[in-house]
Amino acid sequence: MEPDVNRPSDVSGPSRRLFLGMAATVPVAMTGALSLGAGSASAATGPSYVMGYFTESTNLGAGTDYGLHLAVSTDGLQWLPLNQNNPVATPTQGALGLRDPFIMRKQDGTFVVLATDLQGTDWNRTSVNIHVWDSTDLRTFTGYRLLKLHDMTNTHSWAPEAYWDASRGRYGILYSSVNSSGHNVIMVSYTTDFRTTANPQVFFDPGYDVIDGNLAVGVNGVNYLYYKENQTLVGARSTSLNPGSFTKFSTPVAHGGTEAPILVKSHTSSTWWLWGDTYTPNGVFYAWQTSNLASGTWTPVDQRLYTQPLNSKHGTIAAITGAEYDNLVARYGAPAWNRLKSYNYPDRYVRHSGYVGRIDPYPIDPYADSQWKLVPGLADSSGVSFQSVSHPTRYLRHYSYNLRLDVNDGTTAFAQDATFHRTAGLADSTWASFRSHNFPTRYIRHSGYVLRIDPVSTASERADATFQVGY
Repeated sequence: MEPDVNRPSDVSGPSRRLFLGMAATVPVAMTGALSLGAGSASAATGPSYVMGYFTESTNLGAGTDYGLHLAVSTDGLQWLPLNQNNPVATPTQGALGLRDPFIMRKQDGTFVVLATDLQGTDWNRTSVNIHVWDSTDLRTFTGYRLLKLHDMTNTHSWAPEAYWDASRGRYGILYSSVNSSGHNVIMVSYTTDFRTTANPQVFFDPGYDVIDGNLAVGVNGVNYLYYKENQTLVGARSTSLNPGSFTKFSTPVAHGGTEAPILVKSHTSSTWWLWGDTYTPNGVFYAWQTSNLASGTWTPVDQRLYTQPLNSKHGTIAAITGAEYDNLVARYGAPAWNRLKSYNYPDRYVRHSGYVGRIDPYPIDPYADSQWKLVPGLADSSGVSFQSVSHPTRYLRHYSYNLRLDVNDGTTAFAQDATFHRTAGLADSTWASFRSHNFPTRYIRHSGYVLRIDPVSTASERADATFQVGY
């Protein structure tokens, strides 16, 4: 096992935090099952979840897309990206791109999608508008439009989110803008149809910059508002939805600079999750959990238990039915590729670098170096071979027991070196391990973060040889 190391702290692109400082049950492919992996997802058996997001790679190059992306999950923790992680809807007005999408099921059972009118990282761009789509099923998106939220000048309308205010018989739309106070506050504007808004006013202002408001409404008679304060996620609460009624109460949580809180209730237990999106490094999601929102305290979720969609940024998570999950997978399909997460270093994924197989921390640049097609074994179709997505003529093979990415030369020796047999995970049977075809006493494992095949006997070696096949 490698010594514990800190995650890299470089920031590849400017964050809003920096700007504010200057301005004032699991799909089959994710388990240890013996299937190869890609292209299959088990049907949902009950209430599920959908995530909306946009994508940014570490260098804002390939893998960056400011359209609406979707992923689905049966457990709210492991995610299946839809449409090959390509967008399902793209703005055609305003900035021609979106950030911070939000999905809400309206009172009539249909969905509305809101998003910031911003492409890229021009935090100085001003806009009174947000993007809006209607959808009956998240398979088709209609009625695209820009929606005006306020009349303030020289400011923005960031991270719109909506909620139903039963006392007013209207929806409230929360968003972050700089008002006359000179700092970002969380505003609210009201609507009945998401086509016009009225009565914009300050919803929450503790006297300093706050952005990214996210509400959980009516939890045992209390409404909870989580937001970004400095580099942390903080909660406020109120027994009403009246603007100005929320009082800060929680213990801040963060993992480096953290923003974009998402409160999510488990369908199967009393657990609540709080997701956050970091920008040190950019685009890493972390999750915390509690069984009591009123406590205001959170415990980190083991990273083995959750996996964000590839390159995802500032997400939104909404409840859907099992039938809606199945219909979305039927419409958009499962990815044709997989990623492999390390069991004992779950922030690291299998990738190739300089044609050497290794595990590195997410996010990985270029990201496609961590994508694999798990194809029938070149030497034995009951086994598996790892075909590189970024270099499709190359496969992972062992050479002097080290794993490297080589061009398939068509020889029997290459086919045997590049074939492995998937077994239940040696450290966790719900994960996977991979036994060498021609050295059957040896398994793929990492050592010094580099991949090789070795005999496995100790607990630490079994952990080194265990991986999650997911997306």
